[in-house]
Amino acid sequence: MTDTPKKGWFQRLSAGLARSSQQMTETVVGAFVKEPLSEAALDRLEEHLLESDLGPAATDRIVARFRDLRFGKVSDEREVKEALAEAVAAELLPRQAVFDPLGLEGVGGGIKPFVVLFVGVNGSGKTTTLGKIAADLTARGAKVMIVAGDTFRAAAREQLKVWSERAGAHFESRRDGADPAGLAFDAYTKAREEGFDVVLIDTAGRLQNKSALMDELLKIVRVLKKIDPDAPHETLLVLDATVGRNALAQEQIFGRAAFVSGLVMTKLDGTARGGVLVPVAQASDAPIKLIGVGEGIDDLQPFDARAFSRSLVGLED
Repeated sequence: MTDTPKKGWFQRLSAGLARSSQQMTETVVGAFVKEPLSEAALDRLEEHLLESDLGPAATDRIVARFRDLRFGKVSDEREVKEALAEAVAAELLPRQAVFDPLGLEGVGGGIKPFVVLFVGVNGSGKTTTLGKIAADLTARGAKVMIVAGDTFRAAAREQLKVWSERAGAHFESRRDGADPAGLAFDAYTKAREEGFDVVLIDTAGRLQNKSALMDELLKIVRVLKKIDPDAPHETLLVLDATVGRNALAQEQIFGRAAFVSGLVMTKLDGTARGGVLVPVAQASDAPIKLIGVGEGIDDLQPFDARAFSRSLVGLED
């Protein structure tokens, strides 16, 4: 994504995570500031980390980290927040990775066209995420193709068509009920022939019949591999932070079946439990690559574990 000035993005991230920050730190910070480090304070820390959806494993490690600290008799608010931010960052730093379809940071390897498959349940922000990425890439001069692979939802196709027009990207779609794999195959073939840089493929997210959905996704992957054995070059699973711990279940459904290579967490500004990012990241075989904290194009940005952790506990930049 575009390199937004650090202060501007940090401010938006902090504003987006304000509800989560208040939920996580209000009581915890108060407990440690009012009294020396104690088992009672550690118990309250554990309780509130769990309420923030950090999950039991990460919570146990963070509480143990705090137990090893020896705060002075009087700890100020900043000291406690810094310690909590570092503890959360330690959980997330190993799960941070780069989304680089243009190969500018050496990740994409100069593949052209670079094919990105988007998976996730309907309503997760998948289509909007794809549109934001398209707008960012075309703004950097890339020739982008958007493929409306959810051929069962006319609304999704219309939304992507609007995004393609806004971004100046080429748009490929078919009639209602058409074969998504056939569309993906033809679109990828065309993209190779016409020199596109990136192909962004939307997919269906109906969970009413999980086996049929996974069969459909795997068929798309198989036909893409007929053209290039390494395609899709990136498979992003888009998760909605507002569903809390249900995001873990979604990761388990898609992550193992669809060969997900990266996670995108959206709508972090719409939840008081942004800490759910921690157990989701740790449960997944794929790292976090992007996060979203608003509706604007610039509100989808690369995941920075330290910036996220500091915003989550209400620290200024």
